[in-house]
Amino acid sequence: MSDADPDTFEGAESGLFAHLIELRARLIRALAGLMLVFVCLLPFANTLYGWFAQPLLDKLPKGGQLIAVEVASPFFAPLKLAFFVAVFAVMPWLLYQAWAFVAPGLYKREKRLALPLLASALVLFYSGCAFAFFVVLPSVFGFLAKVTPKGVAMMTDINAYLDFVLVIFLAFGISFELPVALVILVMLGWVTPKQLSEWRGYAIVGIFIVAAVITPPDVISQLLLAIPMCLLYEAGIVAAKLVGRKSES
Repeated sequence: MSDADPDTFEGAESGLFAHLIELRARLIRALAGLMLVFVCLLPFANTLYGWFAQPLLDKLPKGGQLIAVEVASPFFAPLKLAFFVAVFAVMPWLLYQAWAFVAPGLYKREKRLALPLLASALVLFYSGCAFAFFVVLPSVFGFLAKVTPKGVAMMTDINAYLDFVLVIFLAFGISFELPVALVILVMLGWVTPKQLSEWRGYAIVGIFIVAAVITPPDVISQLLLAIPMCLLYEAGIVAAKLVGRKSES
């Protein structure tokens, strides 16, 4: 049995080293963009938090306000919000850096399919967060303000409010990715559009169960998540059929 060619090992090592250098460069660019936006947002951190807290402040009784239970909360809560807003704002830049690293190893057909999926996933996530902020949160806080027992002042800690809203954003943003998930499943060959249509009834039941688990305990917010997800499921079936036809052609 002949010894392996040393040039082969040297080529493999140099290729791996080049990939690691490229990965480091992409990570540095991604973090640099994130930190730049974060630093620019720092002077407006308190203003951002005031705007961010408006859905709750609008529903509080007259004189109601947010409170800071911990000593350092007035400093760290706006700082934390500014960081998440920066991540939210530079998400296209972060995804571009990931795409630029992965794209050279993809075939042309994979690139043609991956780019629309990536763009759709980004738009759907933003749409889910916007829907949660402008539609869901006002209804949730309106419900909670109405069911507050008499004699109890509804005054929420600023950190607790921030964590609650961020979880809602994440839940709705991920839930709105349903069409992209269905298209990927069809592309992988795990399901077919016909099966997705046949499983519609089970999917609706599952969607309402998921909505009941991840939303606050009021019917309105559950419906505000379940109904868009049902519509997105139908949109996913249509998109999966279109992708399937293109693959066949």
